Amino acid sequence: MAARSIATATISFGLVSVPVNIFSSSESKASVSFNMLHKKCGTRLKQQYICPKDNEIVTRADTVKGYEFAKDQYVVLEPEELKALEEKATSTIDIIEFVPLASVDREYLDKVYYLGPDKNGDRAYRLLAEALKETGKAGLGQYAARGQQHLVLLRPNNGVLVMEQLLYSDELRPTTEVTVPAGEVREGELKLAKLLIEQTSNDAFEPAKYRDTVRERVLEAIQDKVGGQEITADVVPGADTKMLDLMEALKASLAKEKPETPKKEKAEKKRKAS
Repeated sequence: MAARSIATATISFGLVSVPVNIFSSSESKASVSFNMLHKKCGTRLKQQYICPKDNEIVTRADTVKGYEFAKDQYVVLEPEELKALEEKATSTIDIIEFVPLASVDREYLDKVYYLGPDKNGDRAYRLLAEALKETGKAGLGQYAARGQQHLVLLRPNNGVLVMEQLLYSDELRPTTEVTVPAGEVREGELKLAKLLIEQTSNDAFEPAKYRDTVRERVLEAIQDKVGGQEITADVVPGADTKMLDLMEALKASLAKEKPETPKKEKAEKKRKAS
C-alpha cells in the first residue's frame, strides 16, 4: 500500500523551489498500554481536574491556560492571545545553508519524515537529491508547522529526500552533565575489546534481523490471560549473577563469540600438521 501524504510543503534554496509531499517515515506499533479500572466493578476510570486550594472538581469549561513566570506565579493567556503567539505555518522548508552530513551529531535527531515530489516538482527534486548525494552535504533550514518553528535537515537516501527534525542547541543537554571518573584505559583490555568488536561486527546495518520480543511476549501473555490462564514470571534456573573481572569478562566474551572452525578446515589443518 502506497504511503499517504500527511502534508505538503515547498523546499526553497536560492531561487529554486521544490514542491513536495511529506510522509511519516514510521508505522508505529505503540507499546502495550494498560487502562486504570475501578477494582470493585472493573469500569474504566475518568480523569478529573481538582483545585487543591478550593478542594473542588473543576470542569474543562472553567479552566484557563497560564505561564509560570516565577514560583507559583502565573500570567493567564486568553485563547486569542495564545493563537496570536503561534508561529504561522508557511508550508515552506527554507534551506539556510548546506553542511557536511557527517558533521551533524546524531543526538540532535528528534523525528524523521520522507519527502516525495509534488506535482511538477520531480525534476528539481531529483536534482537536489543527486546534488546532495554527490557533495556529501545536507540542507539545514527551518520549517513552520502546527504553531512551531522546527530546525530541519534534508539528506538523500536511495534517491529519496529525508527530512530530519532536529533539536535546537538549547534543547539538548551537554555531555558535560554526565560525570565520568578520571582513569586510564589499559592496553591489554583495549586490545581484547577491539578484538571482541571485530569478532561481532557486521558489514551492514540490517534492522530486519531484530524484533521487539518484549512486546510480542507481553501480547502473547495477555492473550493467554484472556483465555483464562494465569500470567507467571519466567524463572531462569542457575542464572549467574557473579561480577567478573573486566579482563576475565573480555576473555570469556571472546571465547563465547569465536566462530567454530568448519570440520573440513579442521581436517585440512590436521593433515598439514602431520
